[in-house]
Amino acid sequence: MLSKLRRRAEDEKGFTLIELLVVILIIGILAAIAIPSFLNQTSKAKDASAKELVRSSQTAAETYATDHSGSYSGMNAAALNTIEPTISTTSSSTNAYLVSATPDTANQGYTVVTQSVNGNQFSITRTDTGTITHACTVANAGASSGGCVSDTW
Repeated sequence: MLSKLRRRAEDEKGFTLIELLVVILIIGILAAIAIPSFLNQTSKAKDASAKELVRSSQTAAETYATDHSGSYSGMNAAALNTIEPTISTTSSSTNAYLVSATPDTANQGYTVVTQSVNGNQFSITRTDTGTITHACTVANAGASSGGCVSDTW
């Protein structure tokens, strides 16, 4: 009788219901950990796109000044878009865009500001003396900061 039970047990192959439930539980726990991390990465990518755009705008602003004898007078978002056509100047739900490009009062410096899809804003300011500063504003207190620490990046 014992040998008959052993043979029967050896013939049965597969997983028990408990084993399957444990595996499904483990997969669920891993998914619960991975999904928020993935969503945070997409938010960071959107902010990185805005940072890249503000740096491209900075380069276009410097080109503008070179073309205008070192003066930023008359510089605006449309002028930078003319220099670098990849600089988007219209609000979009899918891409970062250039919010503003303004010269300072002496026309020897400027500020360029971009906004990410998340609503976070990133800016680069060049003063009359040539000092460059990076500033940022987080749109929502609970949103991803996009690398914005103490209003700088």
